[in-house]
Amino acid sequence: MARNGAGGKRAGSGKAPRLKIKKGDHVVVIAGKDKGREGTVRVTDPGKQRVLVDGVSMIKKNTKVNYQGRRNAKEGGIVNQEAFIHVSNVALIDPETKKPTRAGYRHDGEAKVRIARPGGKDI
Repeated sequence: MARNGAGGKRAGSGKAPRLKIKKGDHVVVIAGKDKGREGTVRVTDPGKQRVLVDGVSMIKKNTKVNYQGRRNAKEGGIVNQEAFIHVSNVALIDPETKKPTRAGYRHDGEAKVRIARPGGKDI
């Protein structure tokens, strides 16, 4: 028997919840080891509520040796790359004030427009 809200999904719909932070948004990290760093969102994963931000949450990953290089040279070793972080640890940056803000929505007729929460300006 499934509980309501189990697994971070909307009850009964079977869909992943929507994120208010989208690909291409300029964000700042508000919690964690990279607090205060800014970057652009490259990838979003709504099912796991995670985002991948350029230059933030860098990890070292061991890569396997493959023989596809020039003259069968061995390629592999340790690679630095970004890791996903939870969407609650980032905040959208308002383009006008350059400060962290929350995102909301307003309906203009049939169009759904994203706005900055405290001021109500369009993003």
